[in-house]
Amino acid sequence: MPQNTEVNRQIVLAERPVGAPTSQNFRLEDAAIPTPGEGEMLLRTVYLSLDPYMRGRMSDAKSYADPVEIGAPMVGGTVSVVVKSNLKGFAEGDWVVSLGGWQDYSISNGEMVFNLGKEPAMPSWALGIMGMPGFTAYAGLLEIGEPKTGETIAVAAATGPVGATVGQIGKIKGCRVVGIAGGAEKCKHAVENLGFDVCLDRNSPTFAQDLKDACPDGIDVYFENVGGAVFDAVLPLLNPHARIPLCGLISQYNATSLPDGPDRIGMLMGTLLVKKIRMQGFIIFDSFPNLYPKFAADMQQWIAQGKVKYREQMVDGLENAPEAFMGLLEGKNFGKVVVKVGD
Repeated sequence: MPQNTEVNRQIVLAERPVGAPTSQNFRLEDAAIPTPGEGEMLLRTVYLSLDPYMRGRMSDAKSYADPVEIGAPMVGGTVSVVVKSNLKGFAEGDWVVSLGGWQDYSISNGEMVFNLGKEPAMPSWALGIMGMPGFTAYAGLLEIGEPKTGETIAVAAATGPVGATVGQIGKIKGCRVVGIAGGAEKCKHAVENLGFDVCLDRNSPTFAQDLKDACPDGIDVYFENVGGAVFDAVLPLLNPHARIPLCGLISQYNATSLPDGPDRIGMLMGTLLVKKIRMQGFIIFDSFPNLYPKFAADMQQWIAQGKVKYREQMVDGLENAPEAFMGLLEGKNFGKVVVKVGD
């Protein structure tokens, strides 16, 4: 059933996953369309963002944000249209970026909502290159990575919305950029379309040696999105005073136990100490709450100049969000995954 004005379709968390999420963890329900109260507005979802962090919100393990409750709609960033507003600064017909979640309609009091106006040119881009992923790449690389001309940047998940942006900003800053991605097609895209110097297939049996050959001068900045075997290959190549913006660990999100092999903590800590490496985790709007205007100005200019390119994977229909999300966690996506929920 497509989006309509009679019911509020919601995809709720049916049960907490053990390991990789399955279709059993999600349930499509119909609910009443909510009514906005004083100081609130009703939003109709047009686009829904799918992102790896959502896997963590499905778990009840302690984290930086509360987990999704069983039976509650899955969380997620959205681009929506204001249906009715009792809130100053927002009017019917405005397009907004909000946290509406996996549903057709949501109520908002205006917190963490950005008004895009009546006729934004590319509204779904507010969930990608001009939104959280683009901002994450910009702030993580420039504020933590601090790239300098001539340095080598390695970036995992290089054709995802964050990694692709990291690499292109790295080239703007005059660095050598080495991407790491899953598959020949993605690697070709990173080099031919995004301008990376080289991109390596993490699935290759010779990946560790390939990475070493591609980084003859070592790695000065490693933008971490993946962890696991990729980080194992990166660690010995890090130069003294290297910087590691720690954005994500997608290879571990579905893990139910520690990886096989020896305990790597001692080796990691020793390398950080001896090489005086800085490794810093960050949550974008908590860590850099005042940086967004500068990011937006720079990114708009780079896009207009053709220095940054963006790829979007559009999925049609709210009912297809679970399958697309499970594919995202398996690396099946190619670019930023956005679900078209309504017209």
